[in-house]
Amino acid sequence: MREVELVAMGHDSTGTWLKVWKNLIWTAASAILVVTMATKSSTANRIDYLDWLRGFAVLGMFEVHCYDAWLGGSARQSTFFHLTQLSGTVPAPLFIFLSGITFALITTGMRRKGADANKIAARTIRRGAEIFVLGLVFRVQEYVLGQPWAPNTDLARVDVLNLIGLTIMAMGAVSWLFRGRTANALAALGIAAGISMVTPMLWTIWRPQWLPWYIESYINGVHIFDKPQPWLFPLFPWAAFGFAGLAVGFFLFSDWASEHRSQALGIVGAAGVGLYFVSQWFDASPIHLYPVYDYWHTSPNFFLLRVGIVMGVIAAGYAWCRWGLGSMGFSPLKQLGQTSLLVYWVHIEFVYGRFTILTQQAQSIWTATLGLIVITLAMLLLSIVRTKCKGHGSEILAWIRRLPETSMGD
Repeated sequence: MREVELVAMGHDSTGTWLKVWKNLIWTAASAILVVTMATKSSTANRIDYLDWLRGFAVLGMFEVHCYDAWLGGSARQSTFFHLTQLSGTVPAPLFIFLSGITFALITTGMRRKGADANKIAARTIRRGAEIFVLGLVFRVQEYVLGQPWAPNTDLARVDVLNLIGLTIMAMGAVSWLFRGRTANALAALGIAAGISMVTPMLWTIWRPQWLPWYIESYINGVHIFDKPQPWLFPLFPWAAFGFAGLAVGFFLFSDWASEHRSQALGIVGAAGVGLYFVSQWFDASPIHLYPVYDYWHTSPNFFLLRVGIVMGVIAAGYAWCRWGLGSMGFSPLKQLGQTSLLVYWVHIEFVYGRFTILTQQAQSIWTATLGLIVITLAMLLLSIVRTKCKGHGSEILAWIRRLPETSMGD
C-alpha cells in the first residue's frame, strides 16, 4: 500500500486548502460522470436485500482499508488491528459473490423474455468488458494522482474491478456454452471448484513464470515480486467466488424460489452453515493434496469456509431487510449498495491516495475510527448526491468544465 502524507500547511494556507478541496471535488465529480456513463442501463430490477448486501460489503471494505492505511505504531501490532484484517476476509468475497448472483438475475430475466444465447452472451460479455476498462481507468487515475511516488508498474496492478470484469466476461462465455439454466448452474459450480482446487498449484509449483509478470499477475497476483501477493485480486482464487455466486443465483431466481423466496434464502443460509463445518472437517483431515499448504491464501478449505460465511450473510441480510430494521424507511446500507462502484472508486483516494484525510500509518485506534466514521458519512452523502443527479449528466459535465477556469482565476 502506498504511504502518502499531506504536505504540512500553516495557518495562512487558505489558498492551498481551497485548491485541495477543488481537486477533491474534481475527483468525485469525474468519478460520478464516469460511473454514470458506465452504469446508465444497470439500474433496473433492483432487489432491496441485494443492495443492502452490497452496502454491507462496501462498509466492510471501508473498515479494512481505513485501519490498514492509518493505524501506526503499537496500534498496528494490536489484537484490534489483526481482528480488523481478519474481518476483511469477508467483504471482497461477498462483493464478488454478489456479482455472480446479479449475473444470474439478469440472464434469467433475459431468458424469460425470450432472448437467445447469443444476445445474452453479447450483453454480459460487453458489460464485463466495460467494468474491466473501468478498472484500467481507475489504475490510470491512481497513477496520475500518485505522482511523483507511484511507479509505472502500478498501471498493471490487478485490482478488484479488473477481476470482476474478467469474471463477468467468463460467465458470459459459459452462459453461451451451457444454454440451459440447470446446465449453466452445474457448470458454474464445477468451475468454482476447479479454480479453488488448482489455485495452490498455480501459486507455487505450477506458476506460469514463462509469462510476462503483468500477464502472470492476472493468474496468481505475482505483480513485480518473486511470489504471488495475497493483497491483489488474480483470477485464481478470486473468480471462484463469482462462479459460486452464479450457481446460487440461478437457484434463487428459479421459478420455485421466486414463489418461495424466504424458504429459498433459508436453504441458502443452512447450506452456508453446512459448508462452514465441512470446510473445518476437510482442514482437520490427515489427507493432504498439496505439497505447499497455505490455508489463509490458497487453500480450497478456506475458500469453502468463506463461501459458507458469505451464504450465511446473504440469508441474514435477506432476513434483516424482510423482517428487521432494514425494511423500515431510509437504509444507509441500501443507499451505499445502489452506488457501490462509485463509493469504492472515490473512497480509495481519501484513504490511500494523495488526498488521504489522515497521515498514513501514524494514527491511534480512536483517531482512525473517527476517520472511518468521516469516510463513511462522506461516501453516504456522495451516494445520495449521485442518486439525486441521475438524469442530469449534461449539467454535471458543464459544471466540471467550469472548475479549471475557476481554479485559474484564483
